[in-house]
Amino acid sequence: MADKKRILIVEDEKPISQVLQINLNMAGYDTDTAFDGEEGINKALTGNFDLILLDIMLPKSDGFTVCREVRKKLATPIIMVTAREDETDKILGLDLGADDYVTKPFSVKILLARVKANIRRYSGEMVEIRSADDSSADVITVKELKIDNKRFIVTKAGQEIELSRKEYEVLLHLATHRGEIFSREDLLGTVWGYEGFLGDVRTVDVTMSRLRSKIETNTAEPEYIMTKRTKGYYIPME
Repeated sequence: MADKKRILIVEDEKPISQVLQINLNMAGYDTDTAFDGEEGINKALTGNFDLILLDIMLPKSDGFTVCREVRKKLATPIIMVTAREDETDKILGLDLGADDYVTKPFSVKILLARVKANIRRYSGEMVEIRSADDSSADVITVKELKIDNKRFIVTKAGQEIELSRKEYEVLLHLATHRGEIFSREDLLGTVWGYEGFLGDVRTVDVTMSRLRSKIETNTAEPEYIMTKRTKGYYIPME
């Protein structure tokens, strides 16, 4: 039997933490808990977890700080949990390297499905986001952008651009499918691994906005990632 996947729940509200732990255990996961940010950082960096559920509003160190510190050393999937609808919080969380967010109150069923999808992707059980034609390319070039597919580095005119993992995956997917238009639902399925109603399409928009701000000279007149009204996003063929 395969080893159980391990999940760290960083949540200071113990009733919520307990509900999450019970449901995750019933779904076949091993779980551990942390009730403040400092404990969350320590456990995340030493516990060999397969996924982290991370609340934003935490004592000692908030979820943003935890996410930042974890991302310095680990690529473990992080789903941020917030009671706030503030778009700024979501943008900051994704920009710091979180893979997704859920807003309280949330459906446990949907959360479990997202947990499964993120672990599956991180464990390499899904097909990698590369086209058959370009999967062997070490470096993919789009105008001044170079995507190093071995070192996971993106440069523009020789200058390295700091991207989160999801930003990188979105860019790689679009770059290996030049000229093809992808709806937000398409990207949720391909890049995030979510199906149907499981993902919030705003996650795609936020990630795309952050990516554009980093690679475009003028986001009002993009050269790389274009939008086809009502259809989706694409990188045009040269």
